Amino acid sequence: MSYLHSSKTEVHGRLKSTNCVVDNRMVVKITDFGCNSILQSKKDLWTAPEHLRHGDVSQKGDVYSYGIVAQEIILRRETFYTNYCFNHKEKLYRIESSEGPRPFRPDLSLDSVEEREHEVYLLVKSCWEEDPEKRPDFKKIESILAKIFSNYHNQTNESYMDTLIRRLQLYSRNLECLVEERTQLYKAERDRADRLNFMLLPRPVVKSLKETGLVEPELFEEVTIYFSDIVGFTTICKYSTPMEVVDMLNEIYKNFDRILDHHDVYKEKMVTIAHISTGGDHWRCIYGSPCAAGVVGIKMPRYCLFGDTVNTTSRMESSGLPLRIHVSGSTIAILKRTDCQFQYEERGETYLKGKGTEITYWLTGVKDQQYNLPTPPSVENQQRLQTDFAKMISDSLQKRQTKEFQMRKLSRVPSYYKDTLEYLQVATIETSSSYL
Repeated sequence: MSYLHSSKTEVHGRLKSTNCVVDNRMVVKITDFGCNSILQSKKDLWTAPEHLRHGDVSQKGDVYSYGIVAQEIILRRETFYTNYCFNHKEKLYRIESSEGPRPFRPDLSLDSVEEREHEVYLLVKSCWEEDPEKRPDFKKIESILAKIFSNYHNQTNESYMDTLIRRLQLYSRNLECLVEERTQLYKAERDRADRLNFMLLPRPVVKSLKETGLVEPELFEEVTIYFSDIVGFTTICKYSTPMEVVDMLNEIYKNFDRILDHHDVYKEKMVTIAHISTGGDHWRCIYGSPCAAGVVGIKMPRYCLFGDTVNTTSRMESSGLPLRIHVSGSTIAILKRTDCQFQYEERGETYLKGKGTEITYWLTGVKDQQYNLPTPPSVENQQRLQTDFAKMISDSLQKRQTKEFQMRKLSRVPSYYKDTLEYLQVATIETSSSYL
């Protein structure tokens, strides 16, 4: 009962001697717990007075029932035995009504008991106190009985049966501790696996895979997909070691994830340097339209998006400009019918490969909020900017090969701080103390 009250079940609600069974090792097993959630409460002599009146259940009510069972064991008599009342219905009535100066309880006299039995009797009587708050909990009952039995087993007149029962009790207690410890380890591993699965797949998908092993494809009528790209990534890779590239991408991805934690967004996947359904660095675009989603594969299942929306988003990304958020007309339609305060401007007709010409937009900011954003280049200066950017990176990274330059650890700045975005910009300086 002590374990049951500390578990998710929390309360038995129907504890009585008829659902306390003994196995072949003389260990008591409790049955019928949890039935109070599906069966109506039944009035019987094990039920606490407050529950006879109101029909609910509680942990203190279980303690009362335990006291009634204990009286049966001590006296070896019928349930709620008393020498001056034998009618079952009358007993229930007197318990429920609580008439008289003292509440109606079964017989358990303290007059002719030994000292060691006296402590047990007092414990049982405390379990059926009229005030539930005066009753002990099972943790306290367990500690009191352990103390009583410890004193008793130190007696020199301990019989063979007493020794056997004591050892069985010790075995049962140790086994319960071992099971509880293993259960906690299992739960910790399960929670760790769940957290990892939730990073790789959406929560509904993980739940469906755990319950049925299958995930039915879904059709979403309106989805906003985000692609991003890093300008000059090829040049960075050319003049950097593989581990430096991995470290840079890891920092970028971690910053993306920190931003995504503030929003209801799922990062679907990463393809080389492009990101789908996540934040980006320089190239961005958003597109809202129908989309299908499902899990493909068995060995390494992947949650993927399918449909023309994904293709259109890719075209939006490839036709965008550095330091710009390229937005489709369908996303602007969503913004217009919602209360969000995003600001945008029309770009004009844009040719999307395989889609034709469409009116697209630039997302410029949020109303009444100021962002220290770099000025995007014009269409005419885009090619020159890319050339200058590649040369700037090439020159800066090659400085590491000179004898005058000494490597030093770069300081890292969070990309999300106090609801503002900070941008990492490349600059050339005369001294070689820093190359980025």
